[in-house]
This record gives sequence, structure tokens and C-alpha cells, in this order.
Amino acid sequence: MKKQTTKLYNLISLTLLLLSLSGFSNDTTLLIYKFDIKEQIAPPVQKKAHDAFEEARKLKADLILIHMNTYGGMLDAADSIRTMILKSDIPVYVFIDNNAASAGALISIACDSIYMTSGANIGAATVVDQSGKPLPDKYQSYMRSMMRSTAESKGRDPDIAQAMVDPRIYIAGIIDTGQVLTFTAKEALEFNFCEGIAESVDEMLEVAKITDYEMVVQEFSPIDKIIHMLINPFVSGILIMIIIGGIYFELQSPGIGFPIAASIVAALLYFAPLYLEGLAEHWEILLFMIGVVFIAIEIFVAPGFGVPGILGIVFILSGLTLSMTGNTGLDFSGVAVTTIVQAFFIVVIAMLFSIVFSIYFSKKLFTSTIFGHLALDSVQKQEDGYTSSDKGYKAMLGLEGVAHTVLRPAGKVIIGDEIFDATAEAGFIDKGSGVKVTRYQNAQLFVIKM
Repeated sequence: MKKQTTKLYNLISLTLLLLSLSGFSNDTTLLIYKFDIKEQIAPPVQKKAHDAFEEARKLKADLILIHMNTYGGMLDAADSIRTMILKSDIPVYVFIDNNAASAGALISIACDSIYMTSGANIGAATVVDQSGKPLPDKYQSYMRSMMRSTAESKGRDPDIAQAMVDPRIYIAGIIDTGQVLTFTAKEALEFNFCEGIAESVDEMLEVAKITDYEMVVQEFSPIDKIIHMLINPFVSGILIMIIIGGIYFELQSPGIGFPIAASIVAALLYFAPLYLEGLAEHWEILLFMIGVVFIAIEIFVAPGFGVPGILGIVFILSGLTLSMTGNTGLDFSGVAVTTIVQAFFIVVIAMLFSIVFSIYFSKKLFTSTIFGHLALDSVQKQEDGYTSSDKGYKAMLGLEGVAHTVLRPAGKVIIGDEIFDATAEAGFIDKGSGVKVTRYQNAQLFVIKM
């Protein structure tokens, strides 16, 4: 039964191939539009593919050719490219010049014809996390379904397609259980996952019996190249580090200066390309801005760590994360969970690195004389006539008062008829609670709850 099914798929595929080639008359010069997928499949590649299909339609191309060499990438970006191919009214061929792994295999199977170099491979489409560990079966199930339906739509064996995802699938004479299927070029040709083997694009077109053609290769403007670079996840992570680091340094040396300027520029470089690409929306950028405002309120208006600080962190995380995903408003139905998780971890890891590096470098900068004296280091000695109000504050040790605001741990207290800044020695102190001054250090009163 399996052999009969395979023969049927081969017959259907051969028929489709002949029909597609029948429209390419040797008396007519074909217009071929070629673009490359030779990097990790991510939003920049999705944008590149979208632009390629749009330009091919405008040029009224007869064939779209994808020159591929990729180890895979993000599933949602690959699914979007797959959908473009399946819905294209222009035939799409792919030339696998070495690798079509994981998401690359999904895109390749969606094409009308697949050609490979003699040393190329296709397969290994198991969904994994960033560490390379396979994700739970619900993710594998979705990928298996996409691989099956894509193979069926092109007359290829769906069992072979899903065996590239699931190591539990057994196909006699092809793959045993416990192994994820990856085809060499010869194996792909034998089992109808490749229409021919060639060593170059020109040779591939000869194998496809296309001799009279004109080829247009996708080109990018300098602005497009900059946008593609900026929306790369690695570059986005660097920009997030600069945003957070700039805010941190500015808080260490209040005033409008270089750190906050760097943070603003980095935020513009982060959000602007994502907005232009249709990934970031107005409300997501607004979330980030509101988060910054809440952090400022927490620091300058109500010192400590309370509701404004928590909301600020949540809003900043949400704004930066959601701007990297392709959701429409609050509709996330077209966004893979792995995409959201990946974006979240990029933001969190970048923020953590930024905070750690900022603390380290701030200590180096403010104690170094390489860039001049960034912090005041002169000493005002008593013998030179300088005095301080420390004695007045130290005389308050042991005095009792009332918490004027919530101390969490910083806040204000009333001692006598005056209001002072103070910090709780331990825990939070509610407004109106009795307090007692325990010590005075670094121009700050410390109190305990009575």
C-alpha cells in the first residue's frame, strides 16, 4: 500500500511539473525574479521575501527563484514566507545551495520545484528552543501539520514531510524510529522531494529545461539595508542595552547629558524600523513611554520600590517585547508562542546585561580620571573653614516621630515640627506609624518602626 501511495504522489508531482514547464515555451524569453535566503530566517528575511513577491508581481515575472542556504530560524517568519509561496500565482522554484534545514525545509517544500546541489541537505525540522532542546509536543504537532499540509499541496509524500519533524515516525526503507529525517540530494530526488541536481543556478535552469530567460536579481536600497540590519534580533538586543544603560547612567548623574541622549537615539533606532516594518504599533511604543514615566515617578516623586516601579518595569518589558512580534492589536492568533517567548527573553537578557555592565562601568568611570573628574572629589576640610549640619542631625539619634509617608524603604518622617527624608532600617513602615531615629549616615536618617 505504501509503495502504491508513493507512486501516486510521484505521478501527481511529475504531472504538475510538466504542466508548469509546458507554459514556458522555448520561443518566449522568460522573466525570472531571483532573491536569496542565505541567513537565519527572521523578520528581516520575511520582509525581504514580501518585497520580492511584490516586485515580481509588478514586473510580471514568469518565475520566482529562491537561492537558499540556511539552517532555519523563527517559525512564524518561515510560516509567513510559506504562505506567500502557496498563494503566489507565479510559479516558485528553490535552489538549495547546501542547506535547507528546519524552517528552510518548510519553505522549500512549499515551492513548486526543488533543485539541490550534490552536497546539499533538506530536513531536520524539529522545533527547538534557543538552546537546541526540542520544545513540547504541542509545538511539534503544529509543525508536523504544516509540513504535511504543505507537502500534500505540492504532491509530495506527507509522511516523509512530517518525519522531518518527528523522530517517532517509521517509514520502511526510508527512516527508522528515533531519528529525525534529513535527505541528501540523491535521496530527495529518489523520493520526490527534489526535481533535479545541479551545481549552479545556470545549470539548475538547464536541468529545468529553461534556456531562454532574463533574470532580475533583488537589490536593496541603503535604507532597506539599514532597516534589515536594525531589526535583526541581535542588533535589537544591543539597542535595548543602550536604552536601559543610558537611563541608568543618567540617574547616576542627573541632568540632560550624553547618557540620556544615547538612550533616546537607541530607542528611536529600536522602534522606528519595527514600526516601518509593521511589527511595532502605536500602543506598544506608548506602553514603553508610560513605563519610563512610571520609573521616573518611582525615583523622583515617591522614592523606594512600590506600585509605580513595578508598573514601569512591566510596561517597559511589554512595550519592547510586543514591538518585536507581528501581532495586530490584541490579536495574537497569527503569532507563534515561541516568537513571543523568544522576544521576551531577548528583552530580559539584554536588560540584565545592561544593568550589570552599567553598574560595573559606572564604578570605573566615576572613580577614574581618564575622562576627567566625572564626580566631585574635592574635600572641604573643617580647618579650612568649612562646616556641616551633620552635628544637628546626629543630635537627633534616639528621637521619636511619625512616618509622614510610607517608607519602602525610603520616605519622609516628621520629627518635632519638621519633615525629614529617612530610610527604614528593615521592611516597610506604613504612613502614620511611630518611628525612632537609630543612626545618621551619608546625609540620611535611618529609622525603625516603634
